[in-house]
Amino acid sequence: MLKITIAGETFPARLEMEKAPATCASFLARLPFMEQVIHVRWSGQGVWMPLGDMKFDVPYENATSYPAPGEIILYPGGVSETEILIAYGRVNFASMAGQLAGNHFLTITEGHDRLATIGKKVLWEGAQSIAFERV
Repeated sequence: MLKITIAGETFPARLEMEKAPATCASFLARLPFMEQVIHVRWSGQGVWMPLGDMKFDVPYENATSYPAPGEIILYPGGVSETEILIAYGRVNFASMAGQLAGNHFLTITEGHDRLATIGKKVLWEGAQSIAFERV
């Protein structure tokens, strides 16, 4: 289990170890992981962390273009930059180059009702801090 803190709100999250083992292992090696989230541009109701050319060195596993609210995906780079996206509503994961698929490696297990509030805060107030930590 991990703890995710976004804009002062805390959420428990489950690693999807069976479905995305390489992605989980690569992410766990980077903990604690601290960044800023901004609102997505093309994908719908989500927030994301643009990570530029950061290398996670993982294959596509458990990849999806349609993460559900509370699902967290890692796009390991390629057509677009490396990024992590958190869905708070409907998402069709894309970049200016078109539709993408990211590895679903982490799932928020409680507090989904607060995710939409955070999504709107990021949309209207700008970048917010985020931290991923072991419990």
